[in-house]
Formats: sequence, structure tokens, C-alpha cells
Amino acid sequence: FKVLVLKMFLLNETDAAIFPMARTGDMPKMLGWNLPPEQQHLVHDHWKDFPAPPYYMHLLLAMLYFVLMSVSLIGNGIVVWIFSTSKSLRNGSNMFVVNLAIFDLLMMCEMPMFLVNSFAGYLVGYETSCAVYAALGSLSGIGGSITNAVIAYDRYRTISNPLDGRLNRVQSGILIFITWLWAMPFTILPVFKIWGRYIPEGFLTTCSFDYLTDDSDTRVFVGCIFAWAYAIPMVLICYYYGRLFGHVSKHELMLKNQARKMNVESLASNRNEKAQSVEIRIARAAFTIFFLFVCAWTPYAIVAMIGAYGDRTLLTPFFTMIPAVCCKIVSCLDPWVYAISHPKYRQELERRLPWMGIREPADNVSTTDSKHTVVSESLPVGPNGID
Repeated sequence: FKVLVLKMFLLNETDAAIFPMARTGDMPKMLGWNLPPEQQHLVHDHWKDFPAPPYYMHLLLAMLYFVLMSVSLIGNGIVVWIFSTSKSLRNGSNMFVVNLAIFDLLMMCEMPMFLVNSFAGYLVGYETSCAVYAALGSLSGIGGSITNAVIAYDRYRTISNPLDGRLNRVQSGILIFITWLWAMPFTILPVFKIWGRYIPEGFLTTCSFDYLTDDSDTRVFVGCIFAWAYAIPMVLICYYYGRLFGHVSKHELMLKNQARKMNVESLASNRNEKAQSVEIRIARAAFTIFFLFVCAWTPYAIVAMIGAYGDRTLLTPFFTMIPAVCCKIVSCLDPWVYAISHPKYRQELERRLPWMGIREPADNVSTTDSKHTVVSESLPVGPNGID
């Protein structure tokens, strides 16, 4: 017990050192001090042991979130607009890119609520707004993670079997419907408190599912949502991109061996000396996708698992605000990672938005010297650099 008290004292003193304006005279203002008595039940007892952050911290976060909201709205909005209105981009694979952009835009719907809360210094709207805020985050987060897995599956099918592996629009529509169904259970259940609940966290201006209550029901809920929203999509992404790497490696090796037998330099056409190999392009796109997924959701997974199964004294208000920022940053990067490498998308950007300064050569790229290229064979390019 003495060790626990000492840890809480040190953490409170650390937060007070970071947030010196959280003190008034000799007495600190504790988190939740500005909520009315009838709303104090929203604040978990864990947060009441920490000093409230100074007002300038709320303002700095509001400024950061405003920038992220603007970048995400522009980037994802352009993706939805161009992919939805361009006939050359209306195919099954690109429907997944639009779906991901929609989930990212849903996440941005939290931003106005956060800005209001930050300027007020507390959770405006109390329980209702907390449920709406957290539900938007849950729906967009879980939906985005499983959409990443579906994109990995689509890339593997398309590249490993370019003739028969492409998904048509009906098949893609079914998979998109499944991504929305996948996101629903752990979004709706806490809203109606059937299983789990949404509570304020961090600076008490954001909300998420409850991972702090010390009972078996909460621990099982956190374990299930960890598997559903994080572990399963992670395994699927690793599996399909691992299979994709293997296929591309075999394909490249086959071309090199055949070229050696035919005593030519290369069997692949449409590759000038500045172009990267297909294997490197796929590796870069796949690693970027995987890296962004890890950056977005690993912090949340760590915080939730510590809250449910670990040492809760490690979860300070400042520490628990980091996962939310990570998710918002990744939602801003998604449209550029998934779409900016798409040649036809870049051509549409060049045609419709010339002020962006994007230049993309025509589809018909001149081939290399005919003495060195004897067979035309290429892998398609799509939203992740390959199609």
C-alpha cells in the first residue's frame, strides 16, 4: 500500500511539474473539478487523483486538432471526390480506398466536439456527447483497421492472380458491407451499456471505452475488443502481405531465370532505368501500410491493456492523450499513402487540381531498348502502388 501511495504521489508531482498552472495557491485543481456534482459519476476515480492540466494545454491540443482536421478533410475529401466521379477509377479495388477515406472522415467528425470541449475546459454535453464522441471513434477506428486488412487481401488476390483474382464491384461491395458490420458490435454495445461503456479519459475532453474499472466484465471486454479491432486485422495484414512478398519474389526470380536461359538482359517491358523494381515498390507500399496501422492503434492497445490488466498508476492524463493524437495523424496520412501513388489518381489530380503541382506521365510509357526487352510482362498498379 505504501508503494502505491508513493507512486501516485510521484505521478501527481510529475504532472504538476509538466502542468504548473494546474495549481491554485497551495492546492491543486484536480481533474473533474469543473464538472457539476450530478455529472461527477462520469469521471473514473483513477482520474480524480491527478491535477487538472493548465488551460494552455487545452488550447495547444485544440490548435493541433484543428490542423489535423483541416488536412484530413481536404485529403480524404479529394480522394472520395475523385475516385467517385472518375470513370477510370471506378473499380472494385478503388472502392476500398473510398471506404477507408469515409472511415477517416468519420473520425474527423469528432474534431468539432473536441474543439468545443478544449475551449470550455471540460466535456460539454456530458454523457450524451461522450457517447457520441466515443462511438464515432470506435466506428471509424475498427472500420478502418478491418478495411486495411481487406485492402491487403485485395492486393494479394489481384497481384498473385491478375487474370481471375480481381474483385468485381459486387464482390467489393459485399466486403465493404462486412467492414461496417465488423465495426458495429463494439460500437453499439457500449453506447447502450449492454457490455462495456464509454467514459471520459485523459484531460476529460475526449472519451473512449472503459478500460479502468477493476472487474472481470471490463477485463473480458477489453480483451475481446483488443482481439477484434487490433489483433485479427494485424494478423490478416501480415498474412496477406507476407504471401504477396513471396509471390513477387518468385515472379521476379522466374523472370531472371528465363532471361538468363534466353540470353537477354530482361523479360520485363515498360521499365526505364529510373523505375524501381516491382518488388521494391510493393515492399515500400506494404511496409508503409503496416507501419501506419501499427502507429495508429498500438498506443491505444497498450493503454487499454495496461488499464485492464497492468499497473494503472502508469496511465497519467498526458500519457493517455497520446493514442488519440496518433490515430488522428494517421487518418490524415491515409489518403496520401493509399492514393497518391496511384498513377490514374495522380493524372486526375493533375487535370482537375493543377495548382497542386502534381505531374504524372501518360499510361503509355515508352519501352526500353528492344535489344534488351523481348517479352512484355508487368504487374498492375493500384491504390497501394500496384493494381
